Amino acid sequence: MADPSPPIHEDMITKAADTAPMPSLPPLTMPIEEVMRTQRALRRLSPDPVDDALVLRLIELALKAPTGRNAQHWEFVLVKDWAVKARIARLYRMAWGLYGLLGRRLTATHPKLQRQLDAVEWQVEHFEEIPVLVVACLRGIRPVWPPLLATSYYGSIYPSVQNLLLAAQAAGLGATLVTLPLWSPWLVRRALHLPWRVTPVPWCRWAGRWGGTGRRPAVRSARSCTSIAMATSRSRSRSPDRVL
Repeated sequence: MADPSPPIHEDMITKAADTAPMPSLPPLTMPIEEVMRTQRALRRLSPDPVDDALVLRLIELALKAPTGRNAQHWEFVLVKDWAVKARIARLYRMAWGLYGLLGRRLTATHPKLQRQLDAVEWQVEHFEEIPVLVVACLRGIRPVWPPLLATSYYGSIYPSVQNLLLAAQAAGLGATLVTLPLWSPWLVRRALHLPWRVTPVPWCRWAGRWGGTGRRPAVRSARSCTSIAMATSRSRSRSPDRVL
C-alpha cells in the first residue's frame, strides 16, 4: 500500500509558519547547574502527550546554540504521527537485532550493563509510544573526505541538540539521545520524506513529565495532516518558517 504521507514542500512550510502565532510560555527557572547535575538518559518514558507549545519553546532554546561559521543550516523534524514513528521503529529493531545480541553476549557477566541493555530493549519495543521524536538534521550532504570535513560536519548540530536536552530537563521532560535507528540515513530520509539535501543526524526523544533529578525562532505550528514539523533558523531577527 502506498504511503499517504506527502513529501515536504518549502512553499507549504513557509506559508503555514508565517500565519501561525508563537505561543507564549513562562521562562524555565531551574538553575543551569541543577539541570546539568541531574540530567540523564531516560529510556523508559511515559506515553503521556507533550504540549506542542512547550516543544516549540524548547526548540527555540536549542536554536540559541553556537553553530560553525554561524551557518545555522539545521533542521528539526518533530514526529508525533504513529505511522511515521513505526517506520523509524522498524529501522531501530533491525539494528537492535544484531547490536542487542552482541551486547548481551559481551556483557553477560556484568549485571549493571545488562540492566542498561534492558532499558534500551524496552525503548526499542515501545518506540511508537514515545509522544515526540525530535530528529535533528543538517541541510546538505555529509562529506566523506577529507576526514576533517567529515568530522566537523556535525559540529553545527550537536551544541543545539545538547541545548535541547538541557531545556527538556529544565522543563521536567525525560529525554535521551538515540543513534541506532540511523544506521542508514538514506532509509531514515525516506521514512521521514525528507528532501535529499537534508541529512538526518542522531536525535533525541521526549516523553511525559517526570519528577527527577540571533536565531530565527523555531517552527510555530504543525500541519494537522502529518504531525511532522520542521524548524530552521538563519538569523535572530527572523520568524519561524518551517512546518509540514
